[in-house]
Amino acid sequence: MSSTSRRLAIAALAAVLAAPLAAGAQDRVFFGIATGGTGGTYYPLGGMLAQLISNKVTLGGKKLSATAETSGASVGNAQLLGRKEVESAFVAADILDAAFNGKGQFDGKPLKNLRALGALYPEQVQLLTLASANVQSFKDLKGKSVSSGSPGSGQWQLLGDLLEAYGMTRKDIGEDLSSFAQSVDKIKDGNLVASLITAGAPTSSVTDLANAREIRIVPLIGPEIDALRKKQPYYAQVQLPANTYKGQTAPVNTLAVMAVWATHDGLSDQTAYEVTKALFENTETLGQVHPKGKEISLKTALLSVSIPLHPGAERYYREKGVLK
Repeated sequence: MSSTSRRLAIAALAAVLAAPLAAGAQDRVFFGIATGGTGGTYYPLGGMLAQLISNKVTLGGKKLSATAETSGASVGNAQLLGRKEVESAFVAADILDAAFNGKGQFDGKPLKNLRALGALYPEQVQLLTLASANVQSFKDLKGKSVSSGSPGSGQWQLLGDLLEAYGMTRKDIGEDLSSFAQSVDKIKDGNLVASLITAGAPTSSVTDLANAREIRIVPLIGPEIDALRKKQPYYAQVQLPANTYKGQTAPVNTLAVMAVWATHDGLSDQTAYEVTKALFENTETLGQVHPKGKEISLKTALLSVSIPLHPGAERYYREKGVLK
């Protein structure tokens, strides 16, 4: 679907879903969803989720009127929740873990009031190289050039975590701090061996390289990865499906960082229950207007969620048999 067609589909579906909201403001309870910038995935998906909630959820005889709000994405969203300035937000699993435990950018300032509603979709870790490169596994990167993105980014942190898991340090590689697009150009020109790219697949820059060169997505699996996930449970083990990219004829085991729908401990149990139910019982509708909506499933609702669940969401998962 083209971007124009997708915008028209979103607008049309939004109009249909919004139709039952003719009641006055006094007959509504308001519910915010902090998302991200308008050009990212969070905002359009959050907009459609808000429309679903507004259409389907009633609390005490009043419509729950949800709105998607633009924001500074994960870090800013976690801080908004910590201050209880918004009812819910989309937050990357690693940032959510860091915020709850007071690590990284939240060092010494844990936000212990954060609660999870459920995992949404994976951003796959794609360790990209050329098929001609002598890199079959992560340990083969020793002594080779690898791009990790800017210092302090999630990408940069991920490379550090992987190096530690495999008994290496940044001194064991030639670290490059290029962006995704720059990294792909350097690999294409033979000026870089590999790059870590964490994004929803298929990723356009990787697709472009696969159409020009024979590529390899290096698997991330084995005892080292198991140890890493035990230490940092927000990394999820997933498979990149076969034929995601040209020439990639077999599935690739790798990691993913999930986007998580989060809230705070001040949200009522009934509200948390109803909005969680609205999400997971309407994923087909979300998938019609955004590709990532198709990846939201009860099967992965708790994948990489490392902070406490909100009791209302927990109740829904127990009813559906996701939790025993």
